[in-house]
Amino acid sequence: MANPLDKKLFILRRYSGIMVCMKLISWNVNGLRAIYKKGCWEPFIKLNADIFCLQETKAHPEQLPEEVQNLSRYHSFFASSVVKKGYSGVAIYSKEKPLDVKYGFGIKKFDDEGRLIEMHFKDFILFNIYFPNGGVNPARLKYKLDFYDTFLKHIETLRKKGKKIIFCGDVNTAHEEIDLARPKSNEKHTGFLPEERAWIDEVINHGYVDTFRYFNPRKTEAYSYWDMKTSARDRNVGWRLDYFFVSNNLLPQVKKASILSNVYGSDHCPVMLEI
Repeated sequence: MANPLDKKLFILRRYSGIMVCMKLISWNVNGLRAIYKKGCWEPFIKLNADIFCLQETKAHPEQLPEEVQNLSRYHSFFASSVVKKGYSGVAIYSKEKPLDVKYGFGIKKFDDEGRLIEMHFKDFILFNIYFPNGGVNPARLKYKLDFYDTFLKHIETLRKKGKKIIFCGDVNTAHEEIDLARPKSNEKHTGFLPEERAWIDEVINHGYVDTFRYFNPRKTEAYSYWDMKTSARDRNVGWRLDYFFVSNNLLPQVKKASILSNVYGSDHCPVMLEI
């Protein structure tokens, strides 16, 4: 624990073998240094999550200001791209010290881009992931789909051992027509291709729950990404690309899932899970 007060709060939150009233927030920041320079870091941290999961950090830890690299009252963890600077990257800030932390799958072609942190706690395993974008060319789409399949196989191995799974991040795919403002015009564009959407179907068929849709099954105009070049956020022409999924053995502990659309600083907004 970071300090005695945090330790007391942690003990009080223990109930029936699972943390209760625990808040997790995930955000594709589109550059961690950028949101810090914009003055968006402090307001975000005041949301006081128990765990912050960030994607597309675009920085190595040593490039960050000290107060970002070592956030007060949190344990900090970073996975950064080694293929090129200022690209990809994920980070987790956790008030509770994890039992174990792993970076990537152990597969070089995926791990070199710094897209995954796996964090083990007593009651669940958390994955913070920045899934690849399928644009640019067919090879990149194949990379994305291969990454998808590798990830699902990995978490299935853990779930079959009785582990409870949470995974969050920018999945880079809108699942259904309700999840983007203009589905018809994007049917042939990456992020809404049939094969990308089919993978989310497969995830759900394996027993993982899209927590936002669990609580808001038909809610419309609920998005987490907007194109900045066209000022799409002003018109709410967006996509829901950011998710919290949980394995169904953890679902009874899930209390709330929401999109924090009033938080600015990136082309994405944060999403939140409470257990």
